[in-house]
Parts: sequence; structure tokens; C-alpha cells
Amino acid sequence: MKKVFILIACAGFVVFSCATPKKAMTKKTDDTTQVSDSIRIADDDGYEIIIFEPGFTAWMVANARPRQYYSKQFLRTRNIVYVTEWNQRVIQPGRFDTSLYQQEINFRPGVDYGYEVNYQLYYYFIYFQQRYNQRLAAFQARL
Repeated sequence: MKKVFILIACAGFVVFSCATPKKAMTKKTDDTTQVSDSIRIADDDGYEIIIFEPGFTAWMVANARPRQYYSKQFLRTRNIVYVTEWNQRVIQPGRFDTSLYQQEINFRPGVDYGYEVNYQLYYYFIYFQQRYNQRLAAFQARL
């Protein structure tokens, strides 16, 4: 009888643990509620960027300049500088915090990633520098 009870308890635990989890709501920031802290941006040429950063979406809504405020060339130039420094920090784990710089960003200067990818990446770098008190370039990060 004891074995049957243990077997039923284990089966109940397995069924309970296999239930689909409900989406967790994050805290409300201003008048926007976030369901997820990941953003996927893709352009027509098949390039995409996925950002997994808690709080970035709300920060972006509250702080980013409107699209077309900066030219694509400006965003692209800044992103090249930021990506180069980011990747240098990734390959030097003894000098930089590995929890901040976990993996390289594959951003090639000769590729046109489109406005949206450059826009989102630029603002992610601004957010990252402000949130973690980092400086990825000699010039001051600006919104």
C-alpha cells in the first residue's frame, strides 16, 4: 500500500510539474505593462537582432528619440564603435565582467542592416551604458 501511495504521489508531482506555466507580468512602468523583456527586430533582408534585457523595453519607450531623429549613417557609425569595444571586452574576460559581456556581437561594418536594426542596437548600447555604468566609447553616450 505504501508503494502505491508513493507511486501516485510521484505521478501527481510529474503531472503538476508538466503543466504549462503562466506568463509572468513584470512591474508596471508608467502606463505601459510589459509581458516580456525580449525584443526581436528583423528587417526585409533577413537580418535580425534579439535583445534579452530586463527593463529595456520600458526604458526604450520612455527615453528613445523618435525614429528618423538620427540618420542611419549616424546610428551605423556609432554601432560600429560600440560593437568593436563590446567584442574586445568579451574576449578579455580577465579584465571585464563576464556577466556583462557574455558573447560577441556579429555586426559586420560592410553589411547594411537597415534602419530598424541599427536604431534598436544603438539604443540598447545607450541603455546598457547607463544601466551598468559602462563607457563603450571615448565620446559620451547620448540619447
